[in-house]
Amino acid sequence: MKFKKPKFWDFDKPNLLSYLLLPFTLPIRFNNLLLNYKIKSKNTGIKKVCIGNIYLGGTGKTPSVIKLFNILEKFYPNVCTGKKFYSSQIDEQIILKKKTHLICHKSREKVIKNAQDSKFEMIIFDDGLQDKNVSYDLEIVCFDSENWVGNGYILPSGPLREKIESLKKYDAVFLKGENTDIIKKISLIKKINPKIEIFQTYYKPSNLSKFNPKNKYVIFSGIGNPKDLKKILLGNNINVVEEIIFPDHYTYKNEDIDKIKVVAKNLNARIITTEKDYVKLSEQNRIDINYLEIDLKIKDEEKLINFIRSKLDEKH
Repeated sequence: MKFKKPKFWDFDKPNLLSYLLLPFTLPIRFNNLLLNYKIKSKNTGIKKVCIGNIYLGGTGKTPSVIKLFNILEKFYPNVCTGKKFYSSQIDEQIILKKKTHLICHKSREKVIKNAQDSKFEMIIFDDGLQDKNVSYDLEIVCFDSENWVGNGYILPSGPLREKIESLKKYDAVFLKGENTDIIKKISLIKKINPKIEIFQTYYKPSNLSKFNPKNKYVIFSGIGNPKDLKKILLGNNINVVEEIIFPDHYTYKNEDIDKIKVVAKNLNARIITTEKDYVKLSEQNRIDINYLEIDLKIKDEEKLINFIRSKLDEKH
């Protein structure tokens, strides 16, 4: 899906347009109703973890999957990641293939079958909480603490795939970032589901040494939450003089990159993008463009490890 998120989605309260779009939320509401009657699949012998979201885009799903893969492969030798194939999400698939053992298919059920055939004992799905045909042993919901739930309404009236009350059926939350009212958000989550585990996460850049604070930089991205790139760079004293934003999962044309390079040349600046954007560029277009590499960090990693292992072991 390639689109620019409507600004009204992130208003504190729904506006007139949100109310006018309410009738169009019915298909998603119906699918969510069916999720309550999801058929529990029989024990297939493979442990299934799903990291998803209820806020559409920019919650850190893919970095969370990579982080969890790196953690769990220390305890479970045969771990893979899984993703339903979408032609519009090639960027995420490239990164997952580069950093994990990825199995990708148009059907998540087929992903599970392929993982079993390849003798994997665990699969970590990138997205899929709203797939009524697959049940998981562990379900984790990712949030960005700044965007949170936006105006609180279901698509297309707002940014939510499910209402926040759906947290009552999930096992854990990854809450990314920090802001002044994060304690309120944690309290609300616990009010909805007292048994849910909450883990705070944050991004840490791993290649900052490539960028000189004395230089000027033009940045561009086509991701779910473009604020993250600029926030991280400014927070590390990188001089960002221009920001260019494209729709999420955008496919760059040669003329797009040419225009960006002209802007940078006119400002006597260098260019930075995200790894997710960089992997989609041709070799020619990558010339004179660097990317910021980030790792997702978990504040209480030991607690997360103990939680996941106990949760999975009790079901297998």
